[in-house]
Amino acid sequence: MIYTAETRKRPGESGEPIFYRDMPTPLGEMRLVASAKGLRGAWFTDQTPLPSAEGWTRTESDPILEQARRELDEWFAGQRRDFQVPLDPVGTPFQHEVWRALCKLEFGQLASYGEMARSVGRPKGAQAIGGAVGRNPVIIIIPCHRIIGADTSLTGFGGGLPRKQALLRHEGSQYLSRNPRARRVCDGQAQLPFEQPSFDWPPA
Repeated sequence: MIYTAETRKRPGESGEPIFYRDMPTPLGEMRLVASAKGLRGAWFTDQTPLPSAEGWTRTESDPILEQARRELDEWFAGQRRDFQVPLDPVGTPFQHEVWRALCKLEFGQLASYGEMARSVGRPKGAQAIGGAVGRNPVIIIIPCHRIIGADTSLTGFGGGLPRKQALLRHEGSQYLSRNPRARRVCDGQAQLPFEQPSFDWPPA
């Protein structure tokens, strides 16, 4: 996965052109946002808060957005397990450090906040890790859904716990409840390679 230059500025703040498009997925509509360097954001359109598209240009022809759309379609269809689209998220140096660490988690591999803290050299920084994970602007592609509690509890997710449960099931981990305290009932990748995936959405 390719990371471009880091910046603290908000999308478009420096006058750079920002492009976006919406795409359907089995878990609801997603909004993809790109700079000239890479994918800037990916959110479900019912997430709160969803960044305003004011000043952005809507397009169906941007090559980065098209690559992201194609790779996400393949991922949801069970035809892809990792992503190659270049990434250009906006965040602090620490947030970028955490997001890069997230990108090293392979399909079906889960990690706790404590494990992530140790992986970035901050063994006592689980709470700070949680803040950076929660501010991940590129959902699924930067796989914050793979972060769970030390006891395998589901914990939280910006796209909502029903989606996190579905995403983890897609990668081989079963949770019988959407409660944040629910614990995993099978080992990661236990059901892989999987058959054609199906998504129970919207949730009952």
